[in-house]
Amino acid sequence: MSQERPTTVALIIDDEIQIRRLLKISLEANGYRVFEAANGQTGLAEAAQRRPDVVVLDLGLPDMDGVTVLKRLREWSNVPVVILSVRDQEEEKIAALDHGADDYLTKPFSTGELLARLRVAQRHAQAPLDTAVFKTGHLEVDLTSRTVKVKGKPIKLTATEYALLQLYVRHAGKVLTHRQILKEVWGPTYVEQTHYLRVYMTHLREKIEENPSAPELLITESGVGYRLLVK
Repeated sequence: MSQERPTTVALIIDDEIQIRRLLKISLEANGYRVFEAANGQTGLAEAAQRRPDVVVLDLGLPDMDGVTVLKRLREWSNVPVVILSVRDQEEEKIAALDHGADDYLTKPFSTGELLARLRVAQRHAQAPLDTAVFKTGHLEVDLTSRTVKVKGKPIKLTATEYALLQLYVRHAGKVLTHRQILKEVWGPTYVEQTHYLRVYMTHLREKIEENPSAPELLITESGVGYRLLVK
């Protein structure tokens, strides 16, 4: 007898009943078992009880903001969290990502894109951090030998360029904010020096992208940060 695959459990924390209904229908049609919460306090209780594999979290909740929910959740759980946000809440999206969210989508959103973001977030959560060789598209990074290849050909990176690329590889598929990147690569005293990051991103793209002016791997998340796509 063939064994059934374990069902992926998703928790939706959103005060809009229409959004919850849409997400529940879409996720259940794609094999998820779905639980819902209409506010932050109930969401935290459901997360503790259900132990979901992924959480979809709205930032605008009636009893507490989504960043507060995320902070409390991160005190005891590393579950992948995908944020839902309205377009004019850029600062809140950045705060959520800085406090451990894996990704975000703006409302209105495509359910197909949400499903893809959920899959990436879950893969990232399951991926071992010590994976020796990372591949996406035409890029290959060997974290053991610290070598980088583009279309099979070795390329040379400076120490800072490699540190930057290694950070993206470690968090492949996840949005990293400007502050997160600057803190990790340059240190906490450089978190406001976004011009450093822009310069080095330009150099890095020139070396690993087929068309640096239209990058397909290192994607800009406007006003927020960058993401290394997983293909």
